[in-house]
Amino acid sequence: MDFDTAAMIRANEANWDARTPIHLASGFYDVAGRDPRAWFAEFEWSDLGELAGKDLVHLQCHIGAETIAFPPLGARVVGLDISAESVRAATALAESKGVAVEYVKSDVHTAVETLGASRFDVVYTGKGALCYVPDLDIWAGQVAGLLRPGGQLYLVEFHPLLNALSPVPPPDGSEELLLRHDYLSGRGAIERDGTRTYTDGPELPDARVSFEWQHGIGEVVTALVGAGLRITRLRETEQLPWPRWSTMTTAGGWFTLPESAPRIPLIYALQAVKP
Repeated sequence: MDFDTAAMIRANEANWDARTPIHLASGFYDVAGRDPRAWFAEFEWSDLGELAGKDLVHLQCHIGAETIAFPPLGARVVGLDISAESVRAATALAESKGVAVEYVKSDVHTAVETLGASRFDVVYTGKGALCYVPDLDIWAGQVAGLLRPGGQLYLVEFHPLLNALSPVPPPDGSEELLLRHDYLSGRGAIERDGTRTYTDGPELPDARVSFEWQHGIGEVVTALVGAGLRITRLRETEQLPWPRWSTMTTAGGWFTLPESAPRIPLIYALQAVKP
């Protein structure tokens, strides 16, 4: 990894450190009252299958709002995140909920080195994580290295089409389904600079620069196949866990566009197995 990319990753680490207290206290995460299973669509539990007795690692777990859903299902769980503040917050959250999770601070690009001899039946990575990974080939190699033979990666991510439409409303508040950003990768890092985060809560006192990378589904699949994994499932769904458009309707806590709108994918889920 070149010097510039490493510097961008360090900037992201500082960004997550600064935003963690805001996220922990936000109504968006509602860590005190929200059932952690509510962050998952029903198809995720169906795809993951029985977790009792399995070793699971949640990559880029942030404050662990999703991670704590796994131990009550009988899994032995490790959470990994680049932010020391996030790891501290996640550890405290798990303890407050009475669930056992081992949290580890690490860049996802060096997860195998950090976790040593630990190997897992399930590698889970959730919504909004891959955009902070600049090198998918390195990432896919880490995933493969973490899995036991027969183990599975389960990745659930915002669809590149949602990113192209913009996952947040434009400044003018337009509700139109218009392509506003790239669907495919290839333009390098996207620089963000702002005091507001994606949750409610106060602004940061100073703007924090962070960096994201766009990844098309083809790029993700190609990286995983190149790492020796076998793709066993690729889902696309019109569901979102929050109402991006005001016209969205809800059933069971997840949101979809109304029947009058085009059916478009907003999240995808990919399953891959290590032979």
